[in-house]
Amino acid sequence: MAEGRDGKGASRGALPPAEIKPEGLRVADLLSDDGVGVPLTLAGGEDGVDRLVRASRIQKSGLALAGHFHGIEPGRIQILGVTEMTYLDKLRRERCEATVRRYFALDLCAVVVSESDQTMRQGSMAREVLIDAADESDTPLIVSPERSSRTILALHGYLDERLAPRQRVHGVLVDVFEIGLLMLGPSGIGKSEVALELVMRGHRLVADDVVECHYRPPGMVFGAAADLLRHHLEVRGLGILNIKNLFGVTAVRDRKRIDVVVRLLEHAGEGDYDRLGLDQRHQRLLGVEVPQLDIPVRPGRDMASILEIAARNELLKQAGHHPGAELVSRIEGSMRGRSESEFPAPMPSAKPSASAPAPVTARPPESSVGLPPRKKK
Repeated sequence: MAEGRDGKGASRGALPPAEIKPEGLRVADLLSDDGVGVPLTLAGGEDGVDRLVRASRIQKSGLALAGHFHGIEPGRIQILGVTEMTYLDKLRRERCEATVRRYFALDLCAVVVSESDQTMRQGSMAREVLIDAADESDTPLIVSPERSSRTILALHGYLDERLAPRQRVHGVLVDVFEIGLLMLGPSGIGKSEVALELVMRGHRLVADDVVECHYRPPGMVFGAAADLLRHHLEVRGLGILNIKNLFGVTAVRDRKRIDVVVRLLEHAGEGDYDRLGLDQRHQRLLGVEVPQLDIPVRPGRDMASILEIAARNELLKQAGHHPGAELVSRIEGSMRGRSESEFPAPMPSAKPSASAPAPVTARPPESSVGLPPRKKK
């Protein structure tokens, strides 16, 4: 069980330990998804489209074509660009076939060829050899019309999203002043009611009850609603509300980065929360340390206003201003100055010792500097 610094368990809104990492992405799903960013076409190896892409990083295969297979990971998509295809086209056909067969014998998940005027054109010897080797080994051979740099960029963004580690959290995620507040707490403490009040003040609902969290490099955690619950909010006594229909499209957001975890505490004692804001707590979510606030819930407290201030305060901290630390620093500076005035440093003796340095002549006032000496009358 993930815990905060006070060691409390799930009853205090701690995160569940379950962390889901997708086993992989089927090549068939990659080819059928329009959200990749570049159009992809299957050119060979159709029987291998059920192979899994297990890594989000793309691997350039130039050295592998020269016979150096060290470091090739079958779970990563391999890409051949203009340089690699030009190299294959200049080989004799027998050597080209032997090179490509050894390469496709590595049980690769997929090979992408970036198409251009010099690669994969009709009649190209390298094109024919690649298609034959892909069909023989059941390795999907995919053609992209973009250059390799553009194709790699699009695939990285897509695979980062699809293969990101995920975690499901019971809570409410709201976008307040562009700060993602993830509210955690026991059932019935009022998370959804606070979210509804924030929406009525012009903020945006991201997810209620179930928050699907996923990791995005470098070191960010995004939250979104489950597909069936998107744009919906459950309030006791009112039932299920469709926030998008009630308040319009500006009142909802599909996903948001989680900037602060807010734990709503019930019957909190004096030592359960920070009075000065100096003891910064963190909640570990998908390996990322997210700032955490512990806020007690009591009758009469305006929780929506408190969370608005929490979001504004987080904006100040991100800009480099920490109100609590700045106040303590000023108090400590004032105390040091008062201590020096109450206990002044001892005066030097009237007769300096022989080893003491000669006294320094006092600097003349600024108004007399550079003026000629006054004449005697």
